[in-house]
Amino acid sequence: MIKRVTGRKRRHNRVRKKVHGTAERPRLAVFRSSKHIYAQVIDDVSGRTIASASTMEPEFRLDKAATVETASEVGRRVAERAKATGIESVVFDRAGYRYHGRVASVADGARTAGLRF
Repeated sequence: MIKRVTGRKRRHNRVRKKVHGTAERPRLAVFRSSKHIYAQVIDDVSGRTIASASTMEPEFRLDKAATVETASEVGRRVAERAKATGIESVVFDRAGYRYHGRVASVADGARTAGLRF
């Protein structure tokens, strides 16, 4: 378990060298746990979170675990909230996870809601 976490942290640091969010094009960061998935739109220059969504919200709490379908809904929600604040385009930060399954589903859900990557 420790090896898996440190490997992901290493990959995340490698990704973060290149991925940086600005006010015009913030970073869409994804965190995946065994039960839930979280997504945030972050402006790294000012260090503030613009929009967020997760399966911890009351509407999602009825489900037992975060599936690909609920991850897609989280992506749609975070995109709608970001677009409400005037954000049209983001940089995707996969946080060291493979672009596969729930992580890819968050990105696809955000794209269907109108965010550009």
